[in-house]
Amino acid sequence: MNRFAHPGQRLILAAATAALAIPFVAASPEAAAAHAARAASAPAHTATWRVAPCPKPAGPRVSAPTRPSPPSADPVLRTVGGDELATAGLAVPASAGAPPEVTATSWVVADLDTGAVLGACGAHEYATPASVQKLLLAATMISRLDPKRVVTITHEDVDIEPGSSSAGLIEGGRYTVETLWLGLLLASGNDAANVLARLGGGTAEAGVREMNEVAAKLGAFQTHAVTPSGLDAPGQFTSAYDLALIMRACLAEPLFQKYALTRYTQIPDQGKHHKGFQIQNQNLLIDNYPGALGGKTGYTDLARHTYVGAAERNGRRLVVTLLGAEYVPLRGWEQGAALLDWGFAQPADASVGRLVDAGATAANPSAAAQAADTPGTGTNALADAGGAGTPSLLAFGAVVAAAGLVLSLAARRRRGQHARR
Repeated sequence: MNRFAHPGQRLILAAATAALAIPFVAASPEAAAAHAARAASAPAHTATWRVAPCPKPAGPRVSAPTRPSPPSADPVLRTVGGDELATAGLAVPASAGAPPEVTATSWVVADLDTGAVLGACGAHEYATPASVQKLLLAATMISRLDPKRVVTITHEDVDIEPGSSSAGLIEGGRYTVETLWLGLLLASGNDAANVLARLGGGTAEAGVREMNEVAAKLGAFQTHAVTPSGLDAPGQFTSAYDLALIMRACLAEPLFQKYALTRYTQIPDQGKHHKGFQIQNQNLLIDNYPGALGGKTGYTDLARHTYVGAAERNGRRLVVTLLGAEYVPLRGWEQGAALLDWGFAQPADASVGRLVDAGATAANPSAAAQAADTPGTGTNALADAGGAGTPSLLAFGAVVAAAGLVLSLAARRRRGQHARR
């Protein structure tokens, strides 16, 4: 049976394939010449991947705030990791079975060790992160803060959006850095995020700037943080692909793995009027999925449900990221578990792209896109032709950082409708 038997599906597939085949207009003669040389020398090959609309289950309509306008699509950023990922639709190996239907608007499944992207839906589509942004905070700060250090909580630390998730810290209270990390990763404490950003950066605002610097070093060029916690703020975006890079960096830190797999912990007493209490890990993957390595949940009215998780099976470690999901028919972690099952069922050499390596290559989006060429998948025509004249994401970040930080601080007391729960 023809997988795309419906006329509308054939039309969408044809349009997507044609769009990918159109070379980006070269920004310089040198870039055009380089692209022409690559194209002339590239061997003929058979397509090893396919693009189609992402499978979606039927679900109830949900009323949500209007999503902010993301930055303009950059053809070079969309090819970081490989040309196959430059689509808003589904990208999976031609030999792969159909992935599970999930409500997420975008997702990625990738191998943490080889870097192979096994499948994706809108890998480079901009989306709002909610609390999975706390993973970028962890990737930035966890190695530089002494877990035994005792910290006094300020008024600014606990000045969080009313009704949003909290680790229950109190002004004037004294807690170890380890307790703060557990409050961040188990209870998704926005108060803990403020403290950790302040400790790592000198101020919370400086901590956010360092988060953005780390994102760029990792190759997560579509990620721009405005708040350390992921609470909604103007100009704050990420992508499913970027979150996979960030989670890989987190899992390279032994302390992160320890905290992310902690089932529960005790927030200590702060005097006789502030008794201690227990918090539990909100990531139910660790209790319900054999081999789970940890992860992070997220939710705001604007972002909807977001999720990042990882697991190991038979010596193979996979990461799953999803954005813009709804709670029914499956919760975020359950959608992640279904995608992990699908990923583990794929052969070890399955790939539609790769996670770029942090370092000199990832410091430049054009170089990262070109370095992602993999045997049998063709040349990166969009990256090769368009890299020289593509506006830098850092320029976007510089503009948004100045305005977004001010706006977000001014709005902290009036963002109740978008609180993470």
